Formats: sequence, structure tokens, C-alpha cells
Amino acid sequence: MSTIAITGAGSGLGRALALKYAKNGYKAFLLGRDDTKLHLVQSEISNAGGQAEVILCDVQEPASVSIAFQQIGELDVFINNAAIGIFGPVEDYSIQDIDKTLNTNVRGTMLCIQSALPLIRESQGRILTIISTAGLRGKVHESIYCASKFAVKGFTESLQQEWANDPIDITAVYMGGMNTPFWDNSTHVEDPSGLKGPEIVAEQIFSQDDRRNEIVIDR
Repeated sequence: MSTIAITGAGSGLGRALALKYAKNGYKAFLLGRDDTKLHLVQSEISNAGGQAEVILCDVQEPASVSIAFQQIGELDVFINNAAIGIFGPVEDYSIQDIDKTLNTNVRGTMLCIQSALPLIRESQGRILTIISTAGLRGKVHESIYCASKFAVKGFTESLQQEWANDPIDITAVYMGGMNTPFWDNSTHVEDPSGLKGPEIVAEQIFSQDDRRNEIVIDR
């Protein structure tokens, strides 16, 4: 059975991806900070006849990331999905806002890929980084979030060059906003219900997950 690990798997796109891949024969390792949410996703997968394991992981903490991936024996696909967004005028960001965004979105991505890499090399597998259109262009009141996603884009493209002759691959994934809990503590998007559901995006990602350099859902 093929295996997949997904960060931020307790809700939103991470949950939708876990359900989609599990439905198609993958054993899913569900990584995240909220034990309750992760176990609910695990139950959904189990009830549908799939297999999943819950692994607590805070991508901001190097030890947590290292320990999480040590619990995975074999890994074919890693989806780096965990991210946060803090929005507003640039002068309103606190040091804590900046640190939390960069530590989660940028450093967390780097730590997770470093920890997943030995497993991915062993299986000659692949990695997907969820970047969003915020990694393609700047947006009003999204300066710190866009900066973090531009960094992940650069990191991903650099690894594509670094691994050009290796039997492993990394794919950059770009999509617009979705109707997920990502917006729960923000007024940046007034009515997320008008956005597409994460299930639609997960379906598109799964159908295009063939080791290509980019999956572009939206620009």
C-alpha cells in the first residue's frame, strides 16, 4: 500500500487531501497540532474503508517535526500543507505576527521537507508544497503572508533544480482562496462561503499529481 503524509491534516484542504488519497488506496499519516480534529479525520477515513494514523506535529518546533517523521516507516508522498495567514496593513503587524507566520509557513516547510527527505529518497517518491496564488503576486493586506509564500516558491523551485538528476520530485501547487477554517479568525475575507470548497481543489490536485513541476488550480 502506498503511503502519504500531510501536514495540517485536521481541517480544510489537508483534510480533503487525506480523504481523497485514502479513498484511492493510500495509507494516510495525518500530521497536525489538534488531536481531536485529526482523530475525526482518521474516523472518516476508517469508516470509508481506508487506513490512517494520527501523528501530533507542530511544524514550528524542530523537535516535534523530527519526532513526527521518525514515527513513519515508509513514505511515498509528502504534502506540505500546514500554513497560517495573518492579514492587515503592514504597520499593524507585531513581531509575534511576523515570527509566527514565517516560522510556520517558511521554516516549517523547510524542517518538514528535511525530515521527510530520507523517507522520500528511499521510496523514490515525491513532495508537494501547497503555495497558493499568494506565492505568485502581492496582494493588499497580505504582505507578510505573500512574503512567506514567495519564499516557499523559491525554496521549491531551488529543490527542483537541486534534485534534477535524482529519482525524486517536488511539485509546487497554486490555488486561490477556499471555503475553509483558514478564515475563521480573520475578517480579511468577508464571506468565505462564496469560495470554492477544498474537496474540489483536492480532486484537482490528486488528478494532476504526476511528478510535474507545477499544479496550477488558479492564477
